Amino acid sequence: MTTAQTPELDVQPTPLALLLLGREADPKSERGVECPGDLPSPSDPDLVERARAAKEKLGDKVFVLGHHYQRDEVIQFADVTGDSFKLARDAAARPEAEYIVFCGVHFMAESADILTSDDQKVVLPDLAAGCSMADMATAEQVAECWDVLTEAGVAEQVVPVSYMNSSADIKAFTGKHGGTICTSSNAKRALDWAFEQGEKVLFLPDQHLGRNTAVRDMGMSLDDCVVYNPHKPNGGLTAEELRAAKMILWRGHCSVHGRFSLDSVNDVRARIPGVNVLVHPECKHEVVAAADHVGSTEYIIKALEAAPAGSKWAIGTELNLVRRLANRFAPEGKEIVFLDKTVCFCSTMNRIDLPHLVWTLESLAEGNLVNRIEVDKETEAFAKLALERMLALP
Repeated sequence: MTTAQTPELDVQPTPLALLLLGREADPKSERGVECPGDLPSPSDPDLVERARAAKEKLGDKVFVLGHHYQRDEVIQFADVTGDSFKLARDAAARPEAEYIVFCGVHFMAESADILTSDDQKVVLPDLAAGCSMADMATAEQVAECWDVLTEAGVAEQVVPVSYMNSSADIKAFTGKHGGTICTSSNAKRALDWAFEQGEKVLFLPDQHLGRNTAVRDMGMSLDDCVVYNPHKPNGGLTAEELRAAKMILWRGHCSVHGRFSLDSVNDVRARIPGVNVLVHPECKHEVVAAADHVGSTEYIIKALEAAPAGSKWAIGTELNLVRRLANRFAPEGKEIVFLDKTVCFCSTMNRIDLPHLVWTLESLAEGNLVNRIEVDKETEAFAKLALERMLALP
């Protein structure tokens, strides 16, 4: 048998294939990290005017939320900007808005639906705008993990703490099992509360935020932490390891923050003498340990606002935000650069582009409800319980 050779055949991968396979992936970064290069310009020069017209027609009926990591062409139409939880609370504080258009990713829109009234409809301009971190923990996997903890005889000692960057199903699991939600700003308070309730914490789904908070902020050791891998039998852990651990970290990570490395920190310090390295706590532990400052997106913004003129900063977070901050503070003489030399946007966050936003606003203006995100009532009830525990934290 012979195989025909067709060297003249030029098969070009589709954009979807490139998205699924990863384009210009960095072998040194964590799985799922993609760097597709710069963002394209809007395809239609009239899109800005069309978005303005549709939003004006909708008036107070629409409230547009823009996450910090959105591209500038989208963020210009946001009524408020912020991180995911702040935006969800802002939406709940606007009961007169019939439509909540969330320019972010899927789990964020779910949180907005949980916190807003039944009369409000939450819309995600592109349903494919997901979150790789949130997708790393499914309800089935977490239920299996709880069975493993039960068989090891430790489940009664474990309090789940789930990061805001998780699905509604995971938030509901957390609420049902006596746990709470946390943000990157209040993770220490959430863990302090959890350890008052039990002896161990199951931290979902971002291992880095859990590890960094436990070790850097609470004085635990790396030996107090184990990583539960849902793709291995029993999570890849023995019953003895589970009994000895204080922090059981889910094997998840952010595909953007996971690409920053210790080499990135050392390289920027060599290139820019006197630079301040400021990173998000979703970065790896060795990156956080080598940084000068660590904090949430809101912390990063406030730190740069308070920074003296002429100071130099390397920021380890999503590139859209870093670029926006660099442009904002350049007139004040503040030099702000991206921590890594390779351009890297959040590929799923950037699925919310101007064409999708225009289509959404024009559809709503014409009375057509599109891409509604709706959480079922049982899931909503338990997820809201976990969120309310977070809101009650001291």
